Amino acid sequence: MSAGRRNVSRKSVITALQRTLINPISRRVPRAHLIETVGRKSGEPRTTPVSGRLDGDEYWFVSEYGPASQYVKNIQANPEVRIRVKNVWRSGRAVLRPDDDPRRRLRTISRNASVVVRAVGDDLLSIQVVLRSTG
Repeated sequence: MSAGRRNVSRKSVITALQRTLINPISRRVPRAHLIETVGRKSGEPRTTPVSGRLDGDEYWFVSEYGPASQYVKNIQANPEVRIRVKNVWRSGRAVLRPDDDPRRRLRTISRNASVVVRAVGDDLLSIQVVLRSTG
């Protein structure tokens, strides 16, 4: 390897693709699932596409990079979040569930929706969002 070349990790390539290409497109798809956290440094809303499943007043999803994900760090700093499912926003409180089996959890989520998490995840973490009543 030449002196001017960097060793680029698979995770950094995938993260760059998600940040610059996939996430901006996904945010514009009306039926895409999104989580909105509060930036732990900026205090500004941060919106990230997720693949999960709504089950009554709970929304479950799996983070592919676990506690290293920026939105997970935001949740740790402030667990109050909003989730968009079927173009409807709901508020709730996110709870990290390291005791939950993320691979089993992925089997409850649409195979197509969680394909990226399955393909690239290397430190899976289940996350539960307890949603507030809408009525």
